[in-house]
Amino acid sequence: MEETGFAIAIMAAGKGTRLKSKRPKVLHEIGGQALLLHVIAAARKVVPADRIYCIVGHEADRVKAAVEPTGVRFVMQEEQRGTGHALRMVKAYFAITGTAVPKHLLVLSGDVPLIRPETITAICDLHLAEHAAMTILTAVPTDPTGYGRVLRLRDDGPEVTAIVEQKSLQPEQLSAPEINSGIYCFETQQLFNKLDLLSTDNAHGEYYLTDVAAMLVADGKRVVAVKADSVDEVLGANTIAEMMHLDAAMRLATARRLMAQGVTIFRPETCVIDAQVTIGADTVIEPYVQLLGTTHIGSESRVRSYSVVQNTILGDRVLVRNGCILDSAEVSNDAVLGPYAHLRPESRIGEGAHVGNFVETKKVTLGKGSKANHLNYLGDAIIGDGVNIGAGAITCNYDGINKHLTTIGDGVFIGSDSTLVAPVTIQTGSYVAAGSCITEDVPAGALALGRSRQVTKPGWADAKSAARKE
Repeated sequence: MEETGFAIAIMAAGKGTRLKSKRPKVLHEIGGQALLLHVIAAARKVVPADRIYCIVGHEADRVKAAVEPTGVRFVMQEEQRGTGHALRMVKAYFAITGTAVPKHLLVLSGDVPLIRPETITAICDLHLAEHAAMTILTAVPTDPTGYGRVLRLRDDGPEVTAIVEQKSLQPEQLSAPEINSGIYCFETQQLFNKLDLLSTDNAHGEYYLTDVAAMLVADGKRVVAVKADSVDEVLGANTIAEMMHLDAAMRLATARRLMAQGVTIFRPETCVIDAQVTIGADTVIEPYVQLLGTTHIGSESRVRSYSVVQNTILGDRVLVRNGCILDSAEVSNDAVLGPYAHLRPESRIGEGAHVGNFVETKKVTLGKGSKANHLNYLGDAIIGDGVNIGAGAITCNYDGINKHLTTIGDGVFIGSDSTLVAPVTIQTGSYVAAGSCITEDVPAGALALGRSRQVTKPGWADAKSAARKE
């Protein structure tokens, strides 16, 4: 069959039983998305998505559903019989589908979310430069106990003589510092030639990909190694605690990257910033802020403490005061939010608009320079420019079955504690008096009052008091 360049296979079939979780291991999240999605994102920066083969098995349908939008291909491993068996499934996939066999195959683990595209590229570059049959990514942890060791021919050379599991180490090998990351690059045909020779003669009765290294060395083929810059980059997670260690490392790396781009983050160790978040220069993030999902914040903005911003776009020079919650909203330049404002999905806040204390919006467009500063609920509404919404005013958008639209024109003044019963239109330049219940459209330039006339009874309170004393 035709051979072509590099492809990547990602191991994602395992159960992760030590996590004590019903969720597939590779779908556990750090940095705001599934472990496997982080690995795929790094791989896609090196090769196209259609040359990435995700090996699935346990909860395969669930894993596929989570990552299918990335465009990767899937290889089924119905029985999880080890890493060597997983690559046998890849070999079978190429044969059955007639897919062109890549000249080189890089093997990644689906539970190493900190792997960087630069590291993947470094493996491929060394593999080509050394004309290797197999290239191994290694790391040097503070304590290598428990990990398989990579033994080099010379300390200063790339060539590897063996990969030895911890329990098989000889006394003189216990001090070997390099651990096997489980990430490899192979000359594909050399790998495929050895897969059928693998044995299950080991404690777990599985086919181990590490055994291929010894086979290749025995055949006089070149097996080489390259060290990762950071041990965290190659570490997987076998427990929730280990996963949270990786989460902390990823979030700190994200904060450092943003700070290197001109963002000020006070006390970054207190902030929760997802890996996909982007922020413009000269924006300030205060302590105890959460920035989640695909949130983007422009330049010269400020997010004050205890705010949670998720999948939201903030423009330039936006001020988010303390304790705001923003979810799937869009906020234009120079807007001011909070404190304690709640922007629910499809809230669009215009340039220079104010959404203040304990104001909740949902599926609302608030125009340029408009203000809702105190204790409002604004749902299913289109609000024009320069509108003032008084304290306590609300839109009544739900009749128990359907949602209805409120439309407010430019320059409208809505008095405090007004109730706008949708569907209703308040036209340009009109006024709604405080305390009104508006159930009919208000024409442009009009004053609408929808309240009972006040009745005052002089002396009533004095008479009532005197009656009590008798």
